[in-house]
Amino acid sequence: MTPSSPSSGPLPNDTAEQTAEEKIPAQKAAPVKKAAPAKKAAPARKAAAKKVPAAKKAATSAAKKPAAAAAGKKAAAEKVPAAKKTPASKKTPAAKKTTSITATAGKSTAAARKTAAPAAKKTAKTAAKKSPAAGKPAAARKRAPGKAPAVVGQVGPQAGPSPSIALDAADRERLLAGTHHDPHSVLGAHLHPEGVVFRALRPFALSVTVVSGDLRADLHDDGDGLFSGLLPLREVPGYRLRVTYEGTVREVEDAYRFLPALGELDLHLIGEGRHEELWKALGAEPMTHQGVTGTRFSVWAPNARGVRVAGGFNYWDGTGYPMRSLGGAGVWELFVPEIGEGELYKFEITRPDGSRSLRADPLARRTEAPPNTSSIVHTSRHEWQDADWLARRGEVPVTESPFSVYEVHLPSWRPGLTYRQLAEHLPAYVKDLGFTHVELMPIAEHPFGGSWGYQVTGFYAPTARLGTPDDFKYLVDRLHQEGIGVLMDWVPAHFPRDDWALAEFDGRPLYEHEDPLKSAHPDWGTLEFDYGRREVRNFLVANAVYWCEEFHIDGLRVDAVASMLYLDYSREPGQWVPNEHGGRENLDAVAFLQEMNATVYRRAPGVVTIAEESTAWDGVTRATHHKGPSGFGGLGFGLKWNMGWMHDSLQYMGKEPVHRKYHHHDMTFSMVYAYSENYVLPISHDEVVHGKRSLVSKMPGDWWQQRADHRAYLAFMWAHPGKQLLFMGQEFAQGAEWSEAHGPDWWLLDPAYGAEPDHRGVRDLVRDLNHAYRAAPALWQRDTDPAGFQWITSDAADDNVLAFLRLDAEGTPLLSVSNFSPVVRHDYRLGVPDDALGWQEVLSTDAARYGGSGLTHPDPLKPEPQPAHGRPASVRLTLPPLATVWLRPA
Repeated sequence: MTPSSPSSGPLPNDTAEQTAEEKIPAQKAAPVKKAAPAKKAAPARKAAAKKVPAAKKAATSAAKKPAAAAAGKKAAAEKVPAAKKTPASKKTPAAKKTTSITATAGKSTAAARKTAAPAAKKTAKTAAKKSPAAGKPAAARKRAPGKAPAVVGQVGPQAGPSPSIALDAADRERLLAGTHHDPHSVLGAHLHPEGVVFRALRPFALSVTVVSGDLRADLHDDGDGLFSGLLPLREVPGYRLRVTYEGTVREVEDAYRFLPALGELDLHLIGEGRHEELWKALGAEPMTHQGVTGTRFSVWAPNARGVRVAGGFNYWDGTGYPMRSLGGAGVWELFVPEIGEGELYKFEITRPDGSRSLRADPLARRTEAPPNTSSIVHTSRHEWQDADWLARRGEVPVTESPFSVYEVHLPSWRPGLTYRQLAEHLPAYVKDLGFTHVELMPIAEHPFGGSWGYQVTGFYAPTARLGTPDDFKYLVDRLHQEGIGVLMDWVPAHFPRDDWALAEFDGRPLYEHEDPLKSAHPDWGTLEFDYGRREVRNFLVANAVYWCEEFHIDGLRVDAVASMLYLDYSREPGQWVPNEHGGRENLDAVAFLQEMNATVYRRAPGVVTIAEESTAWDGVTRATHHKGPSGFGGLGFGLKWNMGWMHDSLQYMGKEPVHRKYHHHDMTFSMVYAYSENYVLPISHDEVVHGKRSLVSKMPGDWWQQRADHRAYLAFMWAHPGKQLLFMGQEFAQGAEWSEAHGPDWWLLDPAYGAEPDHRGVRDLVRDLNHAYRAAPALWQRDTDPAGFQWITSDAADDNVLAFLRLDAEGTPLLSVSNFSPVVRHDYRLGVPDDALGWQEVLSTDAARYGGSGLTHPDPLKPEPQPAHGRPASVRLTLPPLATVWLRPA
């Protein structure tokens, strides 16, 4: 998208008029005996002086129409206004005392030295009297093309002839066309056999003066914004440039006097695809370089013919800011002095076909809020307060810890709140409900809000819709301080085709595969990453590390893993190419996921990665170095979403109770494979949108039965082996589908609403489920160990009853019993271990405070020595309708 016009306004005006010392007009060459009158400005120059508004419009147009940057620049160059007139009589006394030494290109420097001494003895006033231009306005004394620049101050001796210093035609054309690979080799200051050559590219400038101590030297105007001059110096001095524009003068550092701000090791690691802190090497990095503050811009664009930086600081005209190519890594770099935090920028890329494209920075750490698309220079100033959390988060493996997750879409959880405002509400809400973690739907910047963040353009930038990157850090920090872990959805499977983002970034497929059969995602109209290219893998692996290290994220839930693993995913025969072994596995994606997981676990202890993988791929949560029956090493994830359990159990719950006995296996089949992976049981956003209805609305029957089923199902889920995830709004039985436009229906919890107790009762149950869950290690300590689960009855299909034991590491059990029929079952006998003296009800979803019928067991149940379900003892209890009951040894 075209960036908006810069808001900075005109360049700061140092002074409306310049003293003679600040801006010495061009004079005759010293060796010439007869002073010739100064040539008048060319007619085109005079015409330009009358078109000041047009020049300003051209500069603004460059910001609004980047696609026409070349034409706009040319037009502006033709309309550069002349300098303001400054009478010679306004020269300062200091200027009158300054020695003047002038050398003309093509003249002998030896001759210049012969005349320099006498000239130095004359006062500025005497020299002025002998010049026909003396006393004339500055504009009338303007140097004609080809004349030497004026040099003021003491300079070193000259040696040898002074050849032409103008750029050759090839360099000039490449600079102006934005295709020069090494602008630093021709711009800036360079030693020359006859002194030091200075060259500058300053579009729209009226004049450029080199300033070094007492030295002032006007550079020759070579046209098209190019200025040059040869000064008789022995070495390159420290210097600045005084640039005169219409109505203003700026003294600035020359970006082309600096060495590369990117080290050889960085370039080597980028070339190898092994730079694990890529965000510190590419993008916009504010820094102090060679004693000067500024920002280093760097970007990977190996197919580009040239790259320039455009932004608010140069009115979106990148002509004067060409970047240099550093070696064979495909990286372009430019250190821009005096540019810092908050500046808007993009990269202007000249593509192989010669066309230009203005692109957002792939590694921008901050962006404009959509629909604006510019990148923003960013420096983090957040001071973390979560050291205690980070120190203890990895003490116990996540598979052996309580792990219940509240999934949140931040922009719609409380619509209109910023990151910092959310930090005042979300941690308290989640802590009160007892969840151990929040999972944030994608935070990375994305142009279309309706994608919920799953089509990312700014992989390194939190969305600006809710605030700055530091604001997001503040939210994470506050959650940690309340003891809540932060998981984040991460989307390395694909990216959108926006022409200002990653698609054909440098004019050719770069981040995407060059083969259309492998690059086009058939479901979402997006592009898939080329996982076989080491730089692309590096971009994604470093991105995973970035979120964990820079934002203290505790886990990454990786979206759409199945679409990455299979070459034929959603493709018909003939639309995909088999791998080198003739199979359908995407070997490059497998290698990428293994590398990502291994790197994250090595660098960020305590972090967990979670795969949304919907197939039976072998070894999703197996270590990468352990090969399975398929011959592949594990993918290395810590956890995997159990999509099979979700699908089967919701299918069962959607049936009328009278039909459930025919689908009983849907609730028991999950235990056949429960220990094949480390599972999360997800009731996510995907299950409550696009016509699927909310969780409570999936349940059959009247409103009471729907809520009862909803409560019974949640308690069954919390007791089932695996971790839990529940999407926002389902904790209080929201009846409507979720919409990102307005978020959860919080009004259902308004005490003024008549049915508020029904919804509050469900939320109270979720709170009690989480607290009882945390207090019972049997429910989480052996989630991945078959010894932690025992069926009591799995075949009571006619009764719609399921009963099982969960056991902790010490063997202490918890009994879960679910009755998914709408009838009360009195004196229902269940076999139990015979070493417990009694069984105390921990929780019943039928409790009156949750909205149930109130059939509970307030007193302990004593086991009887009557065998049942293959056990020597049994208990008799009353099973409430559509309810789940938890009991533990009394």
